[in-house]
Amino acid sequence: MLPTHGIGGAQDLPIPASYAITGAGVALVISFGVLLVAWRRPRFDGAGAGRPLPAPLAGLIESTWLSIVARVIGIVLVGYAAWAMIWGPDLALNPIFGIVYVLLWVGLVPASLVLGPVWRAISPLRTFHLGIAKVAGTSPREGLVALPSWVGYWPATVGLFAFVWLELVNEEANYLTTVQTWFAVWAAALIIGAAVFGDVWFERADPFEAYSTLIAQLSPVGRRSDGQLVWQWPLVHLDAFAPSPSRVAVVAVLLGSTAYDSFSRSQHWVRFSQAVLIDMTLLGTLTLLAFCVFVGVTFSLGTMATAVPADLRRRQLPALFAHSVVPIIVGYVIAHYLTLLLEFGQQVLIQLSDPMVTGANLLGTADWTAVYFLSEQPTTLATIKVLAVLAGHILGVIAAHDRAVRLLPRGHQATGQLALLVVMLVYTVGGLYLLFSG
Repeated sequence: MLPTHGIGGAQDLPIPASYAITGAGVALVISFGVLLVAWRRPRFDGAGAGRPLPAPLAGLIESTWLSIVARVIGIVLVGYAAWAMIWGPDLALNPIFGIVYVLLWVGLVPASLVLGPVWRAISPLRTFHLGIAKVAGTSPREGLVALPSWVGYWPATVGLFAFVWLELVNEEANYLTTVQTWFAVWAAALIIGAAVFGDVWFERADPFEAYSTLIAQLSPVGRRSDGQLVWQWPLVHLDAFAPSPSRVAVVAVLLGSTAYDSFSRSQHWVRFSQAVLIDMTLLGTLTLLAFCVFVGVTFSLGTMATAVPADLRRRQLPALFAHSVVPIIVGYVIAHYLTLLLEFGQQVLIQLSDPMVTGANLLGTADWTAVYFLSEQPTTLATIKVLAVLAGHILGVIAAHDRAVRLLPRGHQATGQLALLVVMLVYTVGGLYLLFSG
């Protein structure tokens, strides 16, 4: 499997790991206390707030030619990946594994934070579907039938679980045939679904688009309810997150799988897997599922353990607070995969032009030398990990608090958040413990 942690573990923290974990929990509680005193009315309005973008920039973002450029970039990138996947050597130096598990999966996070829902813009399958619709003289939005509203993002949830299972559980994840099979099924499911339901199927079923769009809720450019493109602070943009029960499942898979990744590389997993006499793939699958279910269930219980306003039902609350998990996901991705992206990502860029793969130094990167600047500063790296997790949780608490003072009955705006605070404390302490227990 690809390396994920680099170095920068508990022993490299400037203070004992137990102090750092305890301090993070205390900081979260203090932040909540400050919010109770200083933040007594809702301040975020993702649907109506924001400073309009300058007309030239807004026009550029919405221009047809920029859309065409993005689609061409997507076709070129995926074309290279498809070539490496189908005709590249069945060797570890084949860049397809780094392209999929590093540049695509991890790289989507910073790309979406900066550029917005970037996968939607470059998706090659959206482009293919659009081309088919143009040839047929139909609208890409039209399908044979309308997509039922109850479907939500459940197809994307299944796709996300399938991908993290491929990466984290499947012992043949670094075999070409395995990657080929996964992406063949992915492409067929999306193209057939889009033919039946129209291009809304990509939004609801493509795991990479669902992931990118979720993270893009923290990007600086949003769209108000009147359609105007605006500059927004990330948490204001996050407030416009469209609630859906199935999106609770999406965030549960993303957060749960990252926690499982930490656990599966720890001594706890070694002892646990040796003590349970069942097939390792089955054990990994059940454990990964358990982590995702744990996140989904505990978060749902934490949000529902409060008085319910008259115009809402209790079961609606998890979806209305699901946006608060997005900063936590980003914090864990930074903590968990920073060295993978910045350092192993360099190796992937070198492999893209490796003459043993391509026959020539096509991109001019084959002579590059990877610089392991973070791994050479383990104390700095360990500190970044703690701060990333803590910052993600504090931002999550702020987002949840703002939503609580907007939705919950006045007498329950403080006590109604206590259960969710406990859940976030469990995520913080447990996440840091797993992160540094490898």
